Amino acid sequence: MKRYFTFIGLLACLITSAQNIEDVLRYSRENLQGTARFQGMSGAFGSLGGDLSALNINPAGSAVFNNSLFTMSGTYFSRISDSDYGGTFNSANSNSLDVNQVGAALVFKATDNDSKWKKLSLGFNYDIVQNFDDQTISGGSGNEGIDNYFLDFADGIPLDPLKLQQNESVGEAYLDIGATNGLGFPAQQAFLGFQAGVIDPVADEADNTAYFSNADYTTVNQDFRQTTAGYNSKFTVNAATQYGENVYFGASLNFHTVLYDRVNQYREDFTNADAQQRTISFDNLLHTEGTGFSLSLGGIAKLNDFIRVGGSYQSPTWYRLSDAFSQGIDSNYPNKDPNFNFFDLNDVNIFDYQIKTPGKLIGSIAAVFGKNGLLSFDYGYQDMSKAELRPASDTAFANENAFISEALGAVSTFRVGGEYRIKRISLRGGYRYEQSPYADGNIIGDLNGISGGVGVNFGGSRLEISVKRTEQDVLQYFFDTGINTPALLSQINTNVTIGYTMNF
Repeated sequence: MKRYFTFIGLLACLITSAQNIEDVLRYSRENLQGTARFQGMSGAFGSLGGDLSALNINPAGSAVFNNSLFTMSGTYFSRISDSDYGGTFNSANSNSLDVNQVGAALVFKATDNDSKWKKLSLGFNYDIVQNFDDQTISGGSGNEGIDNYFLDFADGIPLDPLKLQQNESVGEAYLDIGATNGLGFPAQQAFLGFQAGVIDPVADEADNTAYFSNADYTTVNQDFRQTTAGYNSKFTVNAATQYGENVYFGASLNFHTVLYDRVNQYREDFTNADAQQRTISFDNLLHTEGTGFSLSLGGIAKLNDFIRVGGSYQSPTWYRLSDAFSQGIDSNYPNKDPNFNFFDLNDVNIFDYQIKTPGKLIGSIAAVFGKNGLLSFDYGYQDMSKAELRPASDTAFANENAFISEALGAVSTFRVGGEYRIKRISLRGGYRYEQSPYADGNIIGDLNGISGGVGVNFGGSRLEISVKRTEQDVLQYFFDTGINTPALLSQINTNVTIGYTMNF
C-alpha cells in the first residue's frame, strides 16, 4: 500500500536537490516533431507558413493557407544511446509509435474585393514538442561508490532523526524526515544510507553530525540504468490575417500538457579486504504531471515575388508541475539497522512547484522559385540563463536559480530547409543545428540533425513521408553528488513520419 506526503508551500529545506537545473532544461527545450513536411525540411518554416506545425515557429503562417484543411501525422521514434563509462561500453535502444500531430485550419476569405483585409484564418493544432521515451545503460568499474552520495548529504545532519523511534516504521520515518523543517530531502538520503548500513556516525550521540563510510573498496562494479517515458504536448489556438497582397499577421495561445516518468536503477558490488562481497541497490522513481501556457506573435512579409521574410516572438512558458518521488534501497551490509529490510518505492513524496522557461525570438528568410521549389532559413535565439524555478522567493529556489543563471547561456538555433517540386512530387531536405544550453558547452553538447522527405499531391489531398536524424553527446551523472565521474552518452534519434493532409 502506497503512502503519500504532500509538501505544501515548498519548504526550502525540502527542495534541495529535488527540483533543479535538470527539470528546467527538460521543459525549456522543445524538439518539435510536427507534420511530415515540417520535419522533412527540419522545421525551417518561419517565413513560409502554409503548414500547421509552422504555427509553432510563426503564428502568421496560417494566413498563407489558400483553403481550409486537416492534417494528421504519425511518427515512429527510434533512439539509440551508446555509453562510455571509464572505457566500458554499453548500448541501449528504445522504439515507440505515436500520433504526434493533429490539426485543422479554417480559412475565411473577404467578400469585399476592395478590402485591404484579404483573409482570416483560424487554426487548431496538437503537436508533441518532446517525446521522453528513452532508455540508457551505463556502468563499469570505478573508484567512487554510492557511499560518497550518502556521506555528502549526511554531513551536518544530526543523528537522532536518522534513528527509528519507538513503534515507528522505516516508511513513516522517511516521510516524517522529509516533512520536518530543517531536514527534508538531504536528511532523507542520509537516513537511507544510515539505515542500510552504508554509513555510520562518528559518535553514537544524538547531536552527532559527522559520518564515515562502511564501504571498503579500491574499485567498485557499477551498473546504472535509466528508463524514461512520457511527453510534453502543445495544443495551439491560432488566428491570423492577410493584409494587402504581401503582409501576414498572427497570434497563438499555447496550452501544454506534461507527463513524465523516470526510473533510475543503480547497482554496485565489490569485494572488501576480508574477501566478503558487499552489494547495494538504489532505485529512484519520479512521476511528473502538469500543465503550461504560453503565447506567440508573428508576421510574414513578401518583399517581392522571390523573397519572403518573417519574425516571431514566443513568450516564456509558465508551467505548473507536480512531482511524485519515491526511493528504494537494499544492501547486505552487516551493520544495517536490525529493523531495516528492503525499503521499497511505496512511500511517495509529493512536490508542487512552477517553472518559467525563457522566451524566444525567431527571424526567417526564404526564397521561393515560383512553383518549382523554395529555400528557407530560420535563426532562433533563446537565453536559457533566464529560466527559473518558482516561487523565486523560496531560498532553495533562489540558490538554484543563481546557479542556472551562471551555468546556462544563450542558445542559437539554425534551421535550413529546401523543397523541389516535380509535377505532383515534392522532394525535401533540411539541416538543423542547436547550441548547447550550457555556457561552457559541457554536460550537453551541440545538436546536429539532417532530414529528408517526399510528398505526393493528389489535388485535394497530400500524402507525405519524412526521415529525421539528430545526434548529440551528453554527460550522464548517476547522482547529483558523490559519484563525480560521468558516463559519456552518444545519442542518436531517428524519426520516421507519415502524414496526410486533406483540403476542403
